[in-house]
Amino acid sequence: MVRRPLPRILSTGSAQIARSRELARTAADSATDVLHPLITITRGLRRLASAGRRRWAETPKDRRGPLLFLVASVVLVVALVPYGPLLAVITLMAAAAWQGRDRRPPEPEGPDESQTQRLQSLYEALVPYFSAAEDPAPLYTHGGEWEKAFPAYDFDGTGRITHLVIHYPAYFTDGEAQSRARIEQLLHAKSGRGREYHFVWDEEGNQLTVSVLAPLPTDIAAQRFVTAPGETVLGFTDPTQVQRTLPLGYGDEQRDVPPVVWRTGSRSTEPHLLVMGQPGSGTSTLLRSIALQALHHGDIVVVEGGGTGEYACLTGRDGVLAVECGLAGALASLEWVATETERRLIATNRARQAGHPPPDDTTRPLWILLDRPSAFTHLAAADGTKDPQSLLQVPLRHGRAANVTVVVADQFDSAEALSDPVRQHTRARVVLGPATPDQLEAVLGTPAHTTPVTQVPPGRGYARLGNGPVHRLQVPATPDPYDEATSEAHRQAVLSLLPPRTAPADGETVPVEAEAVPAEAVVAEAVVAEAVVAEAP
Repeated sequence: MVRRPLPRILSTGSAQIARSRELARTAADSATDVLHPLITITRGLRRLASAGRRRWAETPKDRRGPLLFLVASVVLVVALVPYGPLLAVITLMAAAAWQGRDRRPPEPEGPDESQTQRLQSLYEALVPYFSAAEDPAPLYTHGGEWEKAFPAYDFDGTGRITHLVIHYPAYFTDGEAQSRARIEQLLHAKSGRGREYHFVWDEEGNQLTVSVLAPLPTDIAAQRFVTAPGETVLGFTDPTQVQRTLPLGYGDEQRDVPPVVWRTGSRSTEPHLLVMGQPGSGTSTLLRSIALQALHHGDIVVVEGGGTGEYACLTGRDGVLAVECGLAGALASLEWVATETERRLIATNRARQAGHPPPDDTTRPLWILLDRPSAFTHLAAADGTKDPQSLLQVPLRHGRAANVTVVVADQFDSAEALSDPVRQHTRARVVLGPATPDQLEAVLGTPAHTTPVTQVPPGRGYARLGNGPVHRLQVPATPDPYDEATSEAHRQAVLSLLPPRTAPADGETVPVEAEAVPAEAVVAEAVVAEAVVAEAP
């Protein structure tokens, strides 16, 4: 089928609108320049009239008569004098122009004394790195002029640098990561800690641009995102790094926020995801957010190694095939996943050989979410059983062709327990929580172009999809709805996204009150049931 081109009004409408806005803005500026004298005189007349009204209001009533007589006498004298009215009008216009002038003090050109001292100290700190003894005309010297080295700069209300452009000599080794890291660490320390700085190195122009990044929004709650099938929103990032925005609801308001979209499916180059972080950094929150989005178009299998019951809200829902917290259940579920992946591959291959489309049961996406699989590795070694991670080799290697997606989340202290297939086939990476530059580079494969901070909110981190750039990331708030610390607004937001519960075989429906049963009650009931079975003869 030949793709029809878009109508001309849709393909060129945005350009025409932008051109019209530019013309309107230019016309308004030109009109302001032409009418500036008239605007100034009108402003002055208004100020003179206000001053006259104030003078009349301040005059006592017994003196208003003589004042009126004096004003009338002056008007009569001016009217009788030759050229008097003309001279009066000229005098009035001159007084109005003087009163209507812009009285705002002129903005100081250049930095003030404290800002100059800060720039000079920063310049002196860069001298050992950007100077050489054999340079005949050094740009950086002790006691030199910083104006040539810093052509552009901006400060905030507290006097700290927010934007800085730095020229450096051509012989500086800006192609080496260690040299760059030293300069970035120095600028971070001298410009003020506790903020995130973005560094852009222009190797051709020998120029470094330093910018302070604004904090990412942390008030984005879980909601239904406007995405196509096969697209998953990992979180939200800076508007300068992506060219797409999503409309999000903030109560009664709506804003457009740039997302980090991860594309999965048979045409994806990064079909699997690895999430690393510290305890409490939001890795489980990200997995819950992914699960809620995956249930719109597919099925999921959840394997939790931590045993905290943070995925109990998914148990028994439509599309949730299993939620396992024990070693035996994890092994059984992952064995079924490996078998299902092989079955899908065989069915798809036979359909293609026969010239038929793939069966419907092979095109529905299947998601495998593993939270802390390294905990099962230690249990399997202690029990002498198979490591559950060994069953991920088939889904990881052939999952893209079989519409099977694997998401693994673990902590930094257990990174060595991850198997080689998990490391090799998870090309989409996310790091949450505070992390050192070495940890970021080890997980993402490249250093981040921003300075990581030690104090970050939950769900805050970095993401890199394949060989793409490193994005700052803020995961939408998707807490456990059964947790007592969860706010009512977030609890209702998550519960509204959950699919209905699967109806039992006898047709009875689950009561609504079951939605509010906490995970601790479910675990306690299971423990009591096991005790009763153990005591039975």
